[in-house]
Amino acid sequence: MSIAENKKARFNYHLEERHETGIVLEGWEVKAIRAGQVQLTDGYVVIKDGELFLIGCRINPLREASTHVHPQADRTRKLLMHRDEIRRLIGKVEQRGFTLVPLDLHYKGGRVKVEIALAKGKAEHDKRETEKKRDWEREKGRLMRTKVASNPKG
Repeated sequence: MSIAENKKARFNYHLEERHETGIVLEGWEVKAIRAGQVQLTDGYVVIKDGELFLIGCRINPLREASTHVHPQADRTRKLLMHRDEIRRLIGKVEQRGFTLVPLDLHYKGGRVKVEIALAKGKAEHDKRETEKKRDWEREKGRLMRTKVASNPKG
């Protein structure tokens, strides 16, 4: 079940490989995620000292959060992955110029997971091409609906 999706990532990047990771959260963050108070749009993943960290993911604290906790909405969160997988990702990011971007936040077995992807940035003309394709698909669907509506016998 998806919690939050980063739709901008699919528009701004060519996505190559996808990986599912765990995420280290505090209690108030889990409550806020369950309430839908999360935004992945500006998030990205960095590799520091052989570990993965999610930066720019915003989890807005709930008003009902405990009074003794001072929540930080934009704090850096550690991602959990096997060491061998992290090494492979490090090699691809450093050698081939890939970027790691979060795509999706979802539940799996009662735990919150993050789907990340190895991605290469799209050039401006690629983004325009994507937009043209999307507009054409929308227009084609509109034309098909009006054709079916005007000619009910098919």
